[in-house]
Amino acid sequence: MTGTAPVIRPLATVHLREALAAAADGRAPAALAALMHIDPESWQAIEQRLAALGTTVLDALALAARTGGTQ
Repeated sequence: MTGTAPVIRPLATVHLREALAAAADGRAPAALAALMHIDPESWQAIEQRLAALGTTVLDALALAARTGGTQ
């Protein structure tokens, strides 16, 4: 894939949402399992988009865990 930005596949968004919800509920193993289902191209796109917002996946998970997903 040359010259095109990575794309977040729809299923990857579902897995990311599941991971954030699991983190918010204090279910770390379920959060990790959901993240492990995200394909490499989607990972790259997620990381790029979060970096543009000044954050990381770990920061997003930590925020979800601290706030119960309300922030």
